[in-house]
Amino acid sequence: MPYLVDIDPIAFSIGPVAVHWYGIMYLIAFAAFWWLGERRRRAGRLPVGPTAFSDLAFYGMIGVILGGRVGYMLFYATPELLADPLSLFRIWEGGMSFHGGLLGVLVAMWYWSRRNGMHFFDVMDFVAPLVPIGLGTGRLGNFIGGELWGRHTDLPWGMIFPRAIDTAGHSIEQLKAMAAAGQLAAEARHPSQLYQMLLEGVLLFCILYFVSMKPKPRYLVSGLFALFYGVFRFGVEFVREPDAQLGYLAWGWLTMGQILSLPLILLGVVLLLASRSAPTLQPRVVADPVPGKKS
Repeated sequence: MPYLVDIDPIAFSIGPVAVHWYGIMYLIAFAAFWWLGERRRRAGRLPVGPTAFSDLAFYGMIGVILGGRVGYMLFYATPELLADPLSLFRIWEGGMSFHGGLLGVLVAMWYWSRRNGMHFFDVMDFVAPLVPIGLGTGRLGNFIGGELWGRHTDLPWGMIFPRAIDTAGHSIEQLKAMAAAGQLAAEARHPSQLYQMLLEGVLLFCILYFVSMKPKPRYLVSGLFALFYGVFRFGVEFVREPDAQLGYLAWGWLTMGQILSLPLILLGVVLLLASRSAPTLQPRVVADPVPGKKS
């Protein structure tokens, strides 16, 4: 019997302010990024002091939010953006793009690298194993919110997403009764959010963190991130419902997510090849400079 996904997207309310699970997922991702990144910094994997690392985490957070929103509007909602440019700022209406967020992070890390005199890809190799945490929590937030569902399926783990069907005025209690009676079995869909959480979040994190436990040549970790994320995302798109405003772009199966993933796959291969003759950044622990002390 397909499970009907009915999870309150609001975790709790403080007066008139409602705190959504999706927002909490972002906070968990940022907190995990800082905690794990600081542990790696203390192990010498990024030769800067804690203040510089805090700046890196802050820039990364801004890059994710701004890039994710701008990318979504450019890649998936261009007509809406052209008709109403102010829609770019209505973040509360939803709409974030991973590929846009990635571009935002790349710009933020490039700026931080220049300010701190480090090679851009040494920084990206440090950051890459931390990113899947946010990918995983973000997809869990999508599942809780009952959005970005998959295509129809008759597999035993298919799930019913109320927002994906025409409820015809039925209450959620009526939908539950209909699901229990088997009347909504044809509406079962792939829980593609959970597929992405496991692949792009859990599995990708395990791969990158294991590989990066010891110093590796420049470009290697970044290359693995780009390659595996691109492959995972391209594959999941075959069972994920395409965005309604875009649909399939070609051949009855090609989606925008797949098109945006192809450059990542190519970039991953190029970086892996480049890593074969690249230097390796050796661990070095750095503390913040003591105020008033000349170095």
